[in-house]
Amino acid sequence: MEFQNLHEVLRSLYDEMLPLSADMAAVAKGVAGLGALFYVAIKVWQALSRAEPIDMYPLLRPFALGICIMFFPTIVLGTINAVLSPVVQGTHAILENQVLDLNDLQAKKDLLEREAMLRNPETAYLVSNEEFDNKLDELGWSPSDLITMSGMYMDRFAYQTEQAIKNWFRNLLEVLFQAAALVVDTIRTFFLIVLSILGPIAFAISVWDGFQSTLTQWLTRYVSVYLWLPVADLFSSMLAKIQSLIIEKDIQMLADPTYIPDTGNTVYIIFMIIGIVGYFTVPTVTGWVIQAGGAGNFTRNVNQAAMKAGNVASAGAGSAAGNIGGQLLKK
Repeated sequence: MEFQNLHEVLRSLYDEMLPLSADMAAVAKGVAGLGALFYVAIKVWQALSRAEPIDMYPLLRPFALGICIMFFPTIVLGTINAVLSPVVQGTHAILENQVLDLNDLQAKKDLLEREAMLRNPETAYLVSNEEFDNKLDELGWSPSDLITMSGMYMDRFAYQTEQAIKNWFRNLLEVLFQAAALVVDTIRTFFLIVLSILGPIAFAISVWDGFQSTLTQWLTRYVSVYLWLPVADLFSSMLAKIQSLIIEKDIQMLADPTYIPDTGNTVYIIFMIIGIVGYFTVPTVTGWVIQAGGAGNFTRNVNQAAMKAGNVASAGAGSAAGNIGGQLLKK
């Protein structure tokens, strides 16, 4: 099974597990209902004890959360996924375009390298069986010709062995690269399934006074995990673009008839290793994209600064009043 098919299996798994969140909503409705009762009772009691009019707007919050819990797969998950799906599709389209360009350039480069090897009489027999047979036909059966013939066989075997080892190592890195992408996608799918199934419980707990931040944290984590795939696609697109630029430069050099190509894949191997390591930085990067609590921290800092300013002003006013009172007593 190809890696792309495995990614499709993970998508299907998420869609199959999504309806389970509706089953968890039955438990969440009881928790949310009890929390709404205490929340409304406390707010009304506080308003009555202070002889203040009852503010109805904050009291609507538990009922809004209750509606979200009742229709959680449609209202909550459906809305979030509908908003974020275009981002996933857009980044995947970018990746596909870059990969197609890279494959075309790689095929063109391989053809030019073969032609450059064929132009050189010293290397033509290494890549062409016809040239190898023609060179053998030109030799006789003298001892010196037999030594040259043995050397040709050894050189050809060494070249083929070297290319086989490089291709094997290249294929191994490609498998590891695809495996790293699959690991990230598998963990992402697992986190999304857990957050989706337990989402109604998080909404129900956020109804209780003092646990309002649970809702914000759930939304932050869900969106952050959902963006793992777009960030990973952008990272892969960046690597493919870098490799395309390198191949384009090699193609320009191969246009020179006197240029002898380097058949090594050192640069390609380096970027594959960078890609394998870089895939595991995707969760960190998505944590920078979306964060919660920024406005709350800002408000908290403003309030602290205002309290400090008020304390300083009060202290200054008290000191001034004390000085004036002392002068009056002296008089």
